[in-house]
Amino acid sequence: MNLIYKVKDRPSFGQTLVFAFQQLLAIMAATIAVPAIVGNGMTASAALIGAGVGTFVYQLFTKFRSPVFLGSSFAFLSSMFAAFAGAASMSVGYLGLIIGACFAGLVYVVIAVIVKAVGVKWINKLMPAVVIGPTVAIIGLSLAGNAVGDMMKGDVSVIVDEVAVPVASPFIALVCALVTLFVVILCSTYGGKKLRLIPFIIGILAGYAVALVFTLIGNANGIDALKIIDFTPFKNLVADGVTLKTFLALPDLTVLKAWNGWNELTPAYIGTIAVAYIPVAFVVFAEHIADHKNLSSIIGQDLLEDPGLSRTLLGDGVGSFVGAVFGGCPNTTYGESIGCVAITGNASVVSITCAAALAVIVAFISPFVAFLDSIPACVMGGVCMTLYGFIAVSGLKMLQPVDLNENRNLFVASVILIAGVGGLALNFALKGGQVITVTEVACALILGIITNLMLSGKKEVPGHEEPQQVIK
Repeated sequence: MNLIYKVKDRPSFGQTLVFAFQQLLAIMAATIAVPAIVGNGMTASAALIGAGVGTFVYQLFTKFRSPVFLGSSFAFLSSMFAAFAGAASMSVGYLGLIIGACFAGLVYVVIAVIVKAVGVKWINKLMPAVVIGPTVAIIGLSLAGNAVGDMMKGDVSVIVDEVAVPVASPFIALVCALVTLFVVILCSTYGGKKLRLIPFIIGILAGYAVALVFTLIGNANGIDALKIIDFTPFKNLVADGVTLKTFLALPDLTVLKAWNGWNELTPAYIGTIAVAYIPVAFVVFAEHIADHKNLSSIIGQDLLEDPGLSRTLLGDGVGSFVGAVFGGCPNTTYGESIGCVAITGNASVVSITCAAALAVIVAFISPFVAFLDSIPACVMGGVCMTLYGFIAVSGLKMLQPVDLNENRNLFVASVILIAGVGGLALNFALKGGQVITVTEVACALILGIITNLMLSGKKEVPGHEEPQQVIK
């Protein structure tokens, strides 16, 4: 695609700040969702710091040549639950998060050493375009349900049978989501150069404004169906009066909460953490390859060659560990970030690096964190529909040079797409209650690799194609 800013380009300072803020908005929803799901006192602000620091570490290892942001990984959710479930105390649980991220990072380091020794040609042979293309498409398609689900709900909720149920009308939430979606599309398609670079910021602000109008009307007239935005994050700023914490606050960093856990650490608990984290790291490795193949096709540069797969793996592994030290969540390369690069045409690493710094800074600014927390799910759903859609389409574009008239290629692509869209995932229960989940993306990729290898000996003879059955 035609990039407005290439990897090494440096936009002006003002533009860089705006682009960085847009990247932050693109990755923010998923990044802060992980600590919210895990609970146990984990916070969104700490996760933002972990994502920012982790991304900077990744950029250092990749020599600032790979324009992607690292955020909290959903693949490790069951591992994080296991860290708290098997802990003797909350401090030990937080320490387990750090130890687990260290184990996962070591897996990446070992693979990186192997790749450095033998090269990446085996990767390209094992995962050619006919395998990677559909797999990248599945990454976007597997997230489609999340985007559509978010588009139909607001953030104001009531507790029914210990479950939070949104009170807003799905139709009203959908209106806010569609405003966001259409503004992003119009800015990206018909906007000038400046608007095409910041469609998400404009779209989110437009969707937020519509949601705000509905919510204010709903609050004034007692109409729950119109209540979209939850103002609780702002109310919490002044819950104890106006103090320094109203404006600036130190996030609850994981390393600080884990400090007293060393005395209660046992070999059995360390073993539990190892079993919970290490297998998942191998699963995420497959997604690492797919993400970087996708990004390579967008920026027109093979990242597995330059800066090299060994460097991207080291950056991802070490960045994930360092991020967990601060935020508790192992990080991973984010499809939302890659989608943002694809839609805006801005692949400048300077923007990504600035976004990492911005993520750390805003985590200390209480009003800004409150604003990010208050962006309703429907608005982010409208944005994510475009982000996830671009990921899916970019994967399908990788299939353009592939001859799908060959049965071999047709079967490989078909197996991956159906397995991924159908939600083929495997759960392995281990002693102690831990569950290792092989995601639909990983299952589809593994099945595709097996199918491709099984059919690799089949060579089509030019001019002697196999007869195709005609269905009338």
